[in-house]
Amino acid sequence: MDLLSALIWFSAISFIFFGFNCFYSKFIISEFQRYGLPKYRILTGWLQLIGAFGLITGFYLSYELILLAALGLFLLMLSGFIVRLKIKDNFIKSSPSFFFAMLNLIIALKVLTTYII
Repeated sequence: MDLLSALIWFSAISFIFFGFNCFYSKFIISEFQRYGLPKYRILTGWLQLIGAFGLITGFYLSYELILLAALGLFLLMLSGFIVRLKIKDNFIKSSPSFFFAMLNLIIALKVLTTYII
């Protein structure tokens, strides 16, 4: 398995876990309340799951789907990072969202430059 494939699978599996946690985890429920965004928790979970399944489906069917899913997850996690900064969380607390934003940006750029253009 090459590095890009490993990154795609790591991101997809992580977002399946995160997506389901948005529906059931008491910790995640309390975090969305702390962010002041409780009504966006379910939408966020669905977007994470859609992105994860887009990465997996794209792995077998279409590089364009990987690109779209990775860009969507990048934007979602960038938004999460910005929310964390706005509520004055420190960088350590904000770092997971930053990490996953950058991971999906790397996936998108690698797929774009290697397979699409």
